[in-house]
Amino acid sequence: MTDSRLASLHQACPDLRLKTDPADLEHYGRDWTRRWTPAPLAVALPSTVEQVQAVMRWSAEHAVAVVPSGGRTGLSGGAVAANGELVLSLERMNKAVAYDAVDRTMVVQAGMPLEALHNAAREHGLIYPVDFAARGSCTIGGNIATNAGGIRVIRYGNTREWVAGLKVVTASGELLELNKGLIKNSSGYDFRQLMIGSEGTLGVVVEATVRLTDPPPASNVMLLALPSFEVLMQVFAAFRARLQLQAFEFFTERALAHVLAHGAQPPFEQVHPYYVVTEFAAGDEAQEAAAMAAFEDCMTHGWVVDGVISASDAQAAQLWRLREGITEALAPHTPYKNDVSVRISAMPAFLERTQSLLRQAYPHFEVVWFGHIGDGNLHINILKPADTTSAEFVSQCEQVTRLLAQVLAEFDGSISAEHGIGLVKKGYLDSTRGAAEIALMKAVKQAFDPDGRLNPDKLFDP
Repeated sequence: MTDSRLASLHQACPDLRLKTDPADLEHYGRDWTRRWTPAPLAVALPSTVEQVQAVMRWSAEHAVAVVPSGGRTGLSGGAVAANGELVLSLERMNKAVAYDAVDRTMVVQAGMPLEALHNAAREHGLIYPVDFAARGSCTIGGNIATNAGGIRVIRYGNTREWVAGLKVVTASGELLELNKGLIKNSSGYDFRQLMIGSEGTLGVVVEATVRLTDPPPASNVMLLALPSFEVLMQVFAAFRARLQLQAFEFFTERALAHVLAHGAQPPFEQVHPYYVVTEFAAGDEAQEAAAMAAFEDCMTHGWVVDGVISASDAQAAQLWRLREGITEALAPHTPYKNDVSVRISAMPAFLERTQSLLRQAYPHFEVVWFGHIGDGNLHINILKPADTTSAEFVSQCEQVTRLLAQVLAEFDGSISAEHGIGLVKKGYLDSTRGAAEIALMKAVKQAFDPDGRLNPDKLFDP
């Protein structure tokens, strides 16, 4: 440990675990974007809130920037440390602290994986309903930092609906206890909600009090084959009118092809251009009959050309794999990702405009679509050709993202539905937020982090 700053950190916090091996610096200094070369000063792995406070006080004394780190499954460069920052990994703070059966809340440390929280809630006969494919590796702190949504937003909403309280360490090392699990609290500004979605730029989330709820009723999963993109919203409307939807996800034939190449089994004998996987309450005969009525109605109108309904939990998991396996299947192809949202009512017109834009802009690139139609969120993945350098590929993609941002502004949409802004999208923030809003956001950042040490250069430039 030759750097005098790290020696002083060890002195200030003797029990703090530090990593400086080059392989560790590379591993902890990046997220799933893989676009920046990681170059952190070191990686700190605290095991207590007090150690996090000590790190932040040391950071203030030595003017060292800090990048809070969870599972680093982000896709916007929000957890990248490329300029000598200290990575503050919360992975050792990964336990459930307390459970309250009356309030139906659980206090968990920020480094707890989402799947571990699911399992802990299940032990008490309840669920934590936020869910997505990265559940095994993403952490609660990271979910809170980006207000993660996932596959069941249509029924349960985003992460912020399920956070009853937070403990946050500030840039100066103070500990804030925000909302303390209250249901009603009108005593001034709600800093808990401000921290949610702030991407670690205002404070380090160290502990969360999350709300739990009853398990959903018995459900079924149905996979639908669609003949065209244009009928997607009619199918959604038909199923939403008859069923209590848990999820409604779409993906293209190209997305399915990559998942099948990754080991999944083909669901139909024929290939179709578009697919929907939907989960819905099916606890009695009436609900099952309603599902079949929705399916038959869509078949009659020609909106659906084939379908399969799960007959077991195993088959339901197989159908969900076709959707949840897309991100992992695309990863080897170095995709450039756009994660956008518009109001559900604006989706048909936006889809038409965006499809036209992408056909013109990417005639030689493979474009893979999937998304959460039930909440207006689309994921657009452009795959890098093998004969194109990474720099050329990103440059071309960013030119079109600027055009996409303009379309989103026309539709009052967002350039980031659930991945955050990070480094990737900060140049497009003004397509979603007005100048006055951004100025106030910068003022909030200045109030919480006047030296700009917390996750610097994310969201917007100083």
